[in-house]
Amino acid sequence: MLDWIDIHCHLDRLEGGPEAALKLAKSVGISKIITIGTEPEDLQTVIDLAQKFSPDVYCTIGVHPHEGVKYTDEVGQFLLTNGPRPEVVAIGEIGLDYYYTHSPRSEQIEAFEKQLEIAEKLDLPVEIHTRDAEEDTISILKKYQGRVKGVIHCFTGTDWLARQALDVGFNISISGVVTFKNAQSLRDIVKDIIPLDRLHVETDAPFLSPVPQRGKSNTSAYMIHTAQLVADLKGVSMDELASTTKQNALKLFKKINWN
Repeated sequence: MLDWIDIHCHLDRLEGGPEAALKLAKSVGISKIITIGTEPEDLQTVIDLAQKFSPDVYCTIGVHPHEGVKYTDEVGQFLLTNGPRPEVVAIGEIGLDYYYTHSPRSEQIEAFEKQLEIAEKLDLPVEIHTRDAEEDTISILKKYQGRVKGVIHCFTGTDWLARQALDVGFNISISGVVTFKNAQSLRDIVKDIIPLDRLHVETDAPFLSPVPQRGKSNTSAYMIHTAQLVADLKGVSMDELASTTKQNALKLFKKINWN
């Protein structure tokens, strides 16, 4: 059986609970999951899940741009204190979202930059969310170029964003969106722009279930469908994609132990 990692999953929100989701994931070869922190209220939850299901689950801690107004110095201190834990492999999910602007742009930018500074202090990578905010996202990442590494998660952006992200040293992660009927431009980016050694696959479960599971609540096991399409686009076998994305994850998320 192939050996996969889902680098972005909200394990605390999955239908049926984390135990059932992990069992199903393992049955199709998903052996590691990174569960994602998004707001002050869930950060301890994801740490607890990673501890409970170690060594199969790791976590990130961070404040999503939707929750930028909730970022405080106390939250920053929590990240600094808990970032060194062995189960915490990145700061995230952080970034900018101008599509919804649930938090004002100024609050999002401040939270984003402060969390990038924390990632630099802790020598941790970041998982980036960006939507309708490409220029500001790249402008900010350029300020930290060479100081902070990471991945643009659930990439749905333009050719320009893909090339710029790669130029500033970031990897790119592909979700089930790539299987959607109207996602031809994303498929072209995967095929023509993102090199295999900078590529990841994820679910963002419980969101964005891939074809043929559209309409269902997403779960890590469904990543196999996304991976198959990505392998086809890159002209490689599932074996090669699993091996390469595993190595990409180990290189980026240095705390992950695959023994």
